[in-house]
Amino acid sequence: MEQTIETIEINGVKYERVGSRPVVTGKRAVVVVDRGWIFAGDVTRENGRILIDRAVWVFRWEGVGFDGMIKDPKNKVTLRKMDNRIDIPADSEIFSVPVGDAWGL
Repeated sequence: MEQTIETIEINGVKYERVGSRPVVTGKRAVVVVDRGWIFAGDVTRENGRILIDRAVWVFRWEGVGFDGMIKDPKNKVTLRKMDNRIDIPADSEIFSVPVGDAWGL
């Protein structure tokens, strides 16, 4: 009998088998918030808040879908650098997508 492990989690970080899908590690994510706001950055979740450092605001994208924006933030995507930490109530999050550590920078 053969067993295959697809993912493993160590200290809260999920790892996937090589060759399955691109592995995204680290804390950076694109966070979609209610009322249409979309931010990306290094995410920390604590005390009912979402704290985003090294943040960018995904202002708009053209000619590509959401998946295209995630895949290549330099292709028809307008990002605005945020100078301060973003602090969002955790209940306002719609969903988030993990991205690479340099996404949007």
